[in-house]
Amino acid sequence: MSFRTPDPFHPVILDDVRGAQKMLAGVARTTALESSRYLSALVGAPVHLKCENLQRTGSFKLRGAYVRIAGLRPEQRAAGVVAASAGNHAQGVALASKLLGVHATVFMPVGAPLPKVAATRDYGADVRLHGHVVDETLAAAEEYARETGAIFIHPFDHPDIIAGQGTVGLEILEQCPEVRTILVGVGGGGLVAGIGLAVKSLRPDVRVIGVQAAGAAAYPPSLAAGHPVSVESPVTIADGIRVGRPGDVPFALVQEYVDEVRTVSEDDLASALLLCLERAKLVVEPAGASPVAALLADPGAFGRGPVVAVLSGGNVDPLLMQRVLRHGMAAGGRYLSLRLKVTDRPGALATLLAVLTVVDANVLDVGHVRTDPRLGLTEVEVELHLETKGPEHCAEVEAALREAGYTVLR
Repeated sequence: MSFRTPDPFHPVILDDVRGAQKMLAGVARTTALESSRYLSALVGAPVHLKCENLQRTGSFKLRGAYVRIAGLRPEQRAAGVVAASAGNHAQGVALASKLLGVHATVFMPVGAPLPKVAATRDYGADVRLHGHVVDETLAAAEEYARETGAIFIHPFDHPDIIAGQGTVGLEILEQCPEVRTILVGVGGGGLVAGIGLAVKSLRPDVRVIGVQAAGAAAYPPSLAAGHPVSVESPVTIADGIRVGRPGDVPFALVQEYVDEVRTVSEDDLASALLLCLERAKLVVEPAGASPVAALLADPGAFGRGPVVAVLSGGNVDPLLMQRVLRHGMAAGGRYLSLRLKVTDRPGALATLLAVLTVVDANVLDVGHVRTDPRLGLTEVEVELHLETKGPEHCAEVEAALREAGYTVLR
C-alpha cells in the first residue's frame, strides 16, 4: 500500500491509515455511530455504538483485506491469494478479491458457522474446511501458500491489514470528536492496534481499551510477559476473537497505543448480545458484542464520556444466536430452569402449575423423570423451563414453590 521504506520499529504510521482511508473510499461504508440511552444511563456518560456489524460482509474485516490485496504487485495478484478465518476475515478477503479481480482460496475451521461458509462461497472464493481452531486453519493456509505461490493474507498480522482496520478509528474521531474512551474487541489484535494507532496519534488523551473473552485471553499474559504468548485451547462462544496467540505486528502496537485489555465472561457476552438485540435493535455476534459486555460487567470503570463501543461484526449463526439468547436470558433472570420432586398422582402437575400461575411465571416446557434411583416409588421429578421477569421474579418463583411444599433443585 505504501511506498515508504519499511521500518521494523514503526510498521504502521498515521499516514498509512490515512492512505488506507482514501483507498477504501467507495469500497467500505462509513458505518453509523448510534447512541444508546440504556448504556448511557448505566455508565453515567454518553455511550455510542460504532456499527461495523452493518459494514459490507457484516464486519470491519473488508477494510484490511481490501487494502492488503490492493497493495499487491500485478504478478502477486496473478498468483491468487489464500486466507484462513472462522468467517469474517474469510468474507472480507472473498469480497475484496472479487472487487479486485483476484482468485481467492479461503481455509475455514470445520466448525465454522454455516452462514459464514455460504457467504464466503457466494463472494466467489474457493472454500476449504480444515482444522478445529483458527490456529490450525492458519497453518493449513500457510502451507497452501508455500506449495502454490499464492499470497497469504493474514487476518491480523500485517501492516496493511492494520492500516485498513485503523480507518475505523479515524471515522470515530470524525463522528464523535469529543470521544474520551473507545472499547474494542480483541482477538489477534489487528483492529485494536489500528484504532489505537490512529486515535492516539491524533488524540493522545483518548483511552483505548481492548476487550477479550476470558476463555481466549492471550493479551493480558502476553502484555505481562512483554512478548506474545499462547493460550492453549482457547474456548469461547465469541468465535471472531477466539485466537490463541497475539500477532507480532499488532502486539507491538497494542503495547504502545492501547491503555488496557480487559476480559469478560461468557455470561457477559450472552447478556451483551441480548441487550444489543432488544435495546439497540442490532444483530451483533458475540465477538462484536464484547465491548458492550465490558460495559455491562463494570459500568463504572470508564470515567467520563463519551464512550464509543465498536460493534465489530454481525455475522452470527442463527443456531448459536438461539443458544446465546437463551443463555443471556438465564443470566439476566429472564429464563429459569428448575427440577422439583412431586408426588406421582393424578392432578399433581395441575397443582404445581397453579402455583406458577399465581406468581405469573410463563411455562415454556415441562419434562418428567419417573425412573431414577434417587426417586421414591411414589415420586416423579418434574423439569420446568420458565420465562421470568428478572432476578427478583426468579427468587419470588422459587420462594412460592418452596412455600407450597416442593423440593426445588437447580
